[in-house]
Amino acid sequence: MVGRITPEFKAQLLDRTDIVEVVGLRVPLKKTGAEFAACCPFHNEKTPSFTVSPNKQFYHCFGCGAHGNAIDFLVEFDRLSFPEAVEELAQRAGMPLPEADGAPQGPDPKPLYELLAWAAEHYQRALREHPERDAAVAYLKRRGLSGEVVTRYGLGLAPSGWGFLLEGLGKSAEQRERLLTAGLLSERDGRRYDRFRGRVMFPIRDRRGRVVGFGGRVLDDGEPKYLNSPETPVFVKGRELYGLYESQQALRRPPRLLLVEGYMDVIALAQFGIDYAVAALGTAATPEHIKRLLRGAPELVFCFDGDNAGRAAAWKALKTALPLATGQQPMRFLFLPEGEDPDTLVRKEGKDAFEARLAEAKLLSVFLFEHAEARHGSATPEGRAGLTDEVQGLLGTMPAGSYREQLAAELARRTGRPAGPRRAAPRPRTPARAQPRTAAMTPLRRAIALLLDAPGRAALVAEQPADWRELSRPGIRLLAEMVDIASAYPGITTAGLAERWRGTENEHAVRKLSDAGLIALIPEDGRGAELTGIIARLNQEVAAQRRAAEIERRWRARNADGDDGGAAE
Repeated sequence: MVGRITPEFKAQLLDRTDIVEVVGLRVPLKKTGAEFAACCPFHNEKTPSFTVSPNKQFYHCFGCGAHGNAIDFLVEFDRLSFPEAVEELAQRAGMPLPEADGAPQGPDPKPLYELLAWAAEHYQRALREHPERDAAVAYLKRRGLSGEVVTRYGLGLAPSGWGFLLEGLGKSAEQRERLLTAGLLSERDGRRYDRFRGRVMFPIRDRRGRVVGFGGRVLDDGEPKYLNSPETPVFVKGRELYGLYESQQALRRPPRLLLVEGYMDVIALAQFGIDYAVAALGTAATPEHIKRLLRGAPELVFCFDGDNAGRAAAWKALKTALPLATGQQPMRFLFLPEGEDPDTLVRKEGKDAFEARLAEAKLLSVFLFEHAEARHGSATPEGRAGLTDEVQGLLGTMPAGSYREQLAAELARRTGRPAGPRRAAPRPRTPARAQPRTAAMTPLRRAIALLLDAPGRAALVAEQPADWRELSRPGIRLLAEMVDIASAYPGITTAGLAERWRGTENEHAVRKLSDAGLIALIPEDGRGAELTGIIARLNQEVAAQRRAAEIERRWRARNADGDDGGAAE
């Protein structure tokens, strides 16, 4: 387990990271003066407004307002979690990650990733060259897969022998142990042999494109028809989704994500231009799956068979999704005609007809009441009581807010019972880059923005009297901490300074004030003077407060003397 990512570690990591290199590997950059420019990868535009500053180690889009450091870019562009982005940069920089509570971190997973990548290459080569390739190719052709889509998803062949990988990759005892740990070997009665035999192989990639496991489809009538890798140190079924990496590579901004049941469904849909399908790996959708899918697209569609088993599976998925349902992103349920799956249906109907079905899929709220009423009915007091108890229990798992209140009101309408007390819905937090920008900033916020723009300006503040630190106004403490950190770490970049406040109560304010657009109207050569001018005015305010306090003190003292004199007389 990785230990706590300290501000010092993040600062050192960002100091060793070249954001131009990180962004440039993903977005074509063109040098324009001291910065690099490109069309923004986060919104559609024809004229470049996205800039990357090597001096600040920051990116900023003057069109949509997206901005941040190298960690933020990997989180937004590669859709990594914060720890995954830190790990990615740390590996690039050759920095060991902090240990958890001083304990050893455990085995380095890198050799497992390398071994799984080699295994994928062996399987792919076997599909091209092995004597058993004809049966596998014939199967893929019967399923209607093109060579292009087979290559895109990295399909391969595990020959029927017991030692294809064992003999090819298990040259040493250490490698054989790794093959076992990676889930590529099975062991029985002390004998080790290939886990996958006589199967078409589907490599499972994580969101960074690393192979973490495999699924295998048997070529004959053997059982099980599909076999997945067991869970390993790098493969957790409840976290990974088949096809998510490929979908992200094909579509930077997918209109939706479609959760289907099988590998072949994902691949067949992709072959017909529906590049946003993913599949769970032999398990029902987990909360972690749904969180990842909601982060990846504005809408999520669950796809099931239209029979009783499909509806039961959909009901289970709905109950898993409800604790994450806020109404901000639609979640829908698509039920296919009997005997059809996405693979067969898209081949019969084509892309346009299939996507028309997606557009008409049932909203979560519709399916919730439709299914619950079918179970209990609402024509009798007993049915209404059962309906109320079940749905109220489900609504209790949802986040508080207007969506839950709307569903409670709908339940009351259907059962004729009062909806219960309403709760004020929390104001949704708008993402930092979507906040409206304004030139009407307070001087204090402008000072923080100027310091974030160039942390070296802390030296200009240090030359001024420090009386301004006595002010109790909101933001003074933040400015003081920022000046102290920038002074203590000469050469710290905008990215390194702003990163100090990630995960704190001031994170949102710092991210907003690091928006270069906020001070764009201030000439570059006048920004230092603007900052010192603000500090001077704050010092003047302190001096005025001191004078007022002294005048009041003298007035009180004079009045106190007068009162005492009157008493003596």
